[in-house]
Order: sequence, then C-alpha cells, then structure tokens
Amino acid sequence: MNDPITRDLHNGVLTLTFNRPDKLNAMNNALYSLFGDMLQAASGDPQVDVIVITGGAQCFSAGNDLKDFLDNPPSDMDSPVFRLMRIVLALDKPLIAAVSGAAIGIGTTLLLHCDQVLVSRSAKLRMPFVPLGLCPEFGSSLLLPRLLGHARAARLLLCNELLSGEQAVQWGLANELHEDGEQCLAAAQQLAQRLQALPQEALRISKRLLKDAHRAELEACVQREGLLFIERLHTPEAKAALRALVKD
Repeated sequence: MNDPITRDLHNGVLTLTFNRPDKLNAMNNALYSLFGDMLQAASGDPQVDVIVITGGAQCFSAGNDLKDFLDNPPSDMDSPVFRLMRIVLALDKPLIAAVSGAAIGIGTTLLLHCDQVLVSRSAKLRMPFVPLGLCPEFGSSLLLPRLLGHARAARLLLCNELLSGEQAVQWGLANELHEDGEQCLAAAQQLAQRLQALPQEALRISKRLLKDAHRAELEACVQREGLLFIERLHTPEAKAALRALVKD
C-alpha cells in the first residue's frame, strides 16, 4: 500500500506530495493525521528550512474524502482535520504550495495559509461548502473577504465559483502562473531554495511578524467555523447532500 503522502528532503527543502491518485488526493482522517505529523516533525527538524506541498502534476486535492466524512465525521476540535489546522497556523517555516488540477474545499482553504502559492494553467479552485450543506472552514470566512473584498469572497463561498489558475493569480489567491504541473513544481522548489539560502532565524522571525498581528483573531475564527462545521455535518441537509455524491 502506498503512503498517502510522500516525503523528499533535498538541501533543506522538504517536499510533501499528496499521494492518493485514485481518490484525486482527497483527504481522509489518515491523511490529515499523517500530514499534521509530518508538518510538526518538519517544524522541529533542523535539516528542514522550507516546506513545499503539492499533489503532483495532475491534481492538488479534491478536498475532503466525502465517504470518510460520512462514516467518520469529526466530532470535536481535537479531530485530525482540526489538529492539522492548528499545526499549519503555528508553523514558523516558509510553506509553499505548487497547485495543478483540482484544489477543492480544504484543497483551496489550505492555500490561504501558505506563504507562496504557485499554480499551473490546469489549476481549478473551488470551495463548495454551501452546496454540501456545510459552512466555510480553516479561517476562509475571515481571510477571503480581507484578501478579495466581500463581493468576490461571496462569489467563492456562497456562489460556488470556480477559479482557473489564471484567475487565481488575477484575484490574488496565487502568486505565479505556470504552463504545466512540472514547471509549477520546479518553480516552487527553486523559490524554496532561494528562501533556504537566506538567514533562517531572520526568515522565521519575519514570517511570525507577518502572521502575529492577526493570529488570535484567525485562531478564534477557525474555532468558530470548526464548531459550526461539525454541527452542520450532522444536519439532514448536509447528510443528504453528501450521500448524493458518495458512491458505494
């Protein structure tokens, strides 16, 4: 059985690749737990300076594994998905995403916490929480209006708008557009090497300063969203929407 995330460390740059291609890199409890463990280990590893996350050239992540969410819904804020969120929020090493293909749900909201986001032309970003009877998560209800303004945030969170890679750069959800997945990942790793060559203590202090001004507010938002998300998962509305999409 293949590992759901592969790990490659080279010259201080750790590349973590989601590896559930048969499930379009959908995230289940096992993947959330492993991803959190890997990020936590990287945070304390002196050999790791910069982290790159990717799903490979075809698909970043189709979001939550809906069958796993139906069978094993998160019951409290200690569930693997919310533990992962806390680890990402606390991470003081640079986090870079290389995104090709679908980035759905948490596959998009995760990008809001990356320091740099590179996309290929095949990238497709969408947050279909409302159609699933759910609500925004991972601080997206706070971060997206600040980043995009209310109207554009509402197009994404309320209207289920799909953004191409080109639009993601135009709207400010990504930094760079590349022609294909291989170029996107190569550019992300080159950027990571540039950051790795800088004084590391100064780099981490600077990242903390960028994040600290809004950290408490963001943590409170993630908590509030998470509790509502758990509540929504148990409603008839959400159960019906999820079951309609899950194939046995």
